[in-house]
Amino acid sequence: MREPIFWLGLSILLVAVSLTAVLVTLIPAVQALTRAAHSVEKLADTLCREFPPTLDAIRLTGLEISELTDDVSEGVQSAGEVVKQVDRSLGTAKKQAHNVQVTTRSLVTGVKAAWKTLTRKSPLSGGRSRGGDRLSPTQRSVISLRDSGLDERKQPGYKPTDSSVDQ
Repeated sequence: MREPIFWLGLSILLVAVSLTAVLVTLIPAVQALTRAAHSVEKLADTLCREFPPTLDAIRLTGLEISELTDDVSEGVQSAGEVVKQVDRSLGTAKKQAHNVQVTTRSLVTGVKAAWKTLTRKSPLSGGRSRGGDRLSPTQRSVISLRDSGLDERKQPGYKPTDSSVDQ
């Protein structure tokens, strides 16, 4: 009987040694878990204090970004309208420049015609012609032909002579 009691005592001793070894190794692990729990608690407190203001700041930033986006889109639209107005103004300026060019040409042509009319001597009166001294087209052709010496050649029944051939 002694033998089974020996084995029982030995078994209890080994169990006691094993439990002691587990307890000795368990103490540092429990201390580390305690420190980790304190760190998690501090982190949770920090998050509870800092997270709501951060979320509010993020929300406000999002609102400001949307307002700035609206302002930028309005600015782009107004810039587009300004570009359209400038384009219309350029088209109007081109039309006005064309009209000025046409008017200037007409004015220059009118001034040239007036100058020629004023400086031309009337063959009938010997002076400058006036509005009342206008000639009919047939009188003008006869006068211009007489001045050039070609009036005889243009008349019906013209027969060249020696003196007219030299001209």
